[in-house]
Amino acid sequence: MVLAVASIAGWWFGAARRAADTPYRVVQVLDGDTVVVRRAGGPDETIRLLGVDTPETHHPRKPVQCYGPEAAAYTTRRLFGQVVHLEDDVERRDVYGRRLAYVYVDGHNYERELLRKGYARLLVIEPNHAHARDMLDDELNARAARVGLWGACEPS
Repeated sequence: MVLAVASIAGWWFGAARRAADTPYRVVQVLDGDTVVVRRAGGPDETIRLLGVDTPETHHPRKPVQCYGPEAAAYTTRRLFGQVVHLEDDVERRDVYGRRLAYVYVDGHNYERELLRKGYARLLVIEPNHAHARDMLDDELNARAARVGLWGACEPS
């Protein structure tokens, strides 16, 4: 029984790791935390970045929020046209059908970059929390330094 559980766990973790090794190209940036990617020979896929929430720029019921345009512009400059890798967590899709994934560019977790530079707030929606502890540290450091939205926007 123990061997069976270990085998299944090894297969699952191996499959998750392989997902992070597949290259995708960012073909569109919808806002600071949502991009569209394309895998060679595959269809386009909308990716909602896990663990972060950038201020709104296109919400149907909310106005443009403070630092939203800056976050969207940063994601466009940083990711558009780039080859990225995706890492899944527990849930693969949200209620809108978007794929949920951590995005890696140049070997680095892009969500953590957004947090460190003050373009996003931490947003953990269980059960997806693989990098939550490190990401919380990134946000707290940005807040303390009043970087990005933490220095530009009124506290909410």
